[in-house]
Amino acid sequence: MLKKLLWGILAIGIIGGAFGYYKYVRIMSPNVPERLENNIVIIPTNSSFNDVVEILNKNNQIIDTVSFREVSEMMNYKKSIMRAGRYIITPSWSNRSLISHLRSGEQETVNLVLTHGWLVSDVASKASRFIESDSIDLMNLFQDKEYITKFEYTPETLMSLFIPNTYEFYWDTNEKEFFERMIKEHSRFWNSGDRLAKAKKIGLTTQEVYTLASIVEREISKDKEKKRVAGLYLNRIRIGMKLDADPTAKFATRDFKATRVLYKHIRFDSPYNTYLHRGLPPGPISMASITSIDAVLNSEEHNFYYMCVDPNNLGYHLFAETITEHNKNAKKYHRWLDNIQKKTKK
Repeated sequence: MLKKLLWGILAIGIIGGAFGYYKYVRIMSPNVPERLENNIVIIPTNSSFNDVVEILNKNNQIIDTVSFREVSEMMNYKKSIMRAGRYIITPSWSNRSLISHLRSGEQETVNLVLTHGWLVSDVASKASRFIESDSIDLMNLFQDKEYITKFEYTPETLMSLFIPNTYEFYWDTNEKEFFERMIKEHSRFWNSGDRLAKAKKIGLTTQEVYTLASIVEREISKDKEKKRVAGLYLNRIRIGMKLDADPTAKFATRDFKATRVLYKHIRFDSPYNTYLHRGLPPGPISMASITSIDAVLNSEEHNFYYMCVDPNNLGYHLFAETITEHNKNAKKYHRWLDNIQKKTKK
């Protein structure tokens, strides 16, 4: 009897040990491939547990889905709605390591790069490449007048919110989180470097500074000239002279690819066309770089009111105080242009 009892205990021990080893293997053995081709896991918002398993399996990021499911149950990872995010995983991770990481919410950030665009739709398109919110959701928010008015923006001035830079975001950022982060970055930008005081000194609001900077941005390719050109436009504004800025005519007609501004552009009736209307347009015609914004805030003081392309130094301009002097510069440029066209025809 005792012998049978001992054999029974031994059998139970062996079975228990085998079961324990089985569980240990399921939990602790590598289940992420050693040769991992893609170490980024993206789990969209409102994903189910089955969605997560499918994503990992489709991306060849787990070897055995059955053990992953078992250990997920054991570790209480399985939920009706799973934690979203963008995660980096490591080759040869066990189920335990992988699940602990996904459950922790320790996301890898993305660098969201905002660069120069003409329209807020360009901002939406660029932002949507880096965060979960798509361009349609972003544009719907940008066009929500009731929402943006709370932050003292209008559809015309909204572009002045966006300061071109590289920002760290979590991938599962939604459109409102993106917008409100931009509000904070905008405030941080304007409250540094005495920018608010400088804007007040030249008699412009921050939105007006940005609007003028957007014209400088699209007018001038050389950073060295931006302060001088900003000063020229400010001179024109002070005496009530029209800005006659080519980029505003392009924006008005939405002919962004035009290499030369023609009569049809400058006669196009739009409040943005500074060939027809005095002062600044209703809002920015483009995203403005930090260099252009600071060029307006630190504009060069001079008596120039006119400029044209310098044919002897392409990319730069000839500046003049009087229309007579400007006409002489313009003749030089047009002679050069005529010669180029003649050579092209040959």
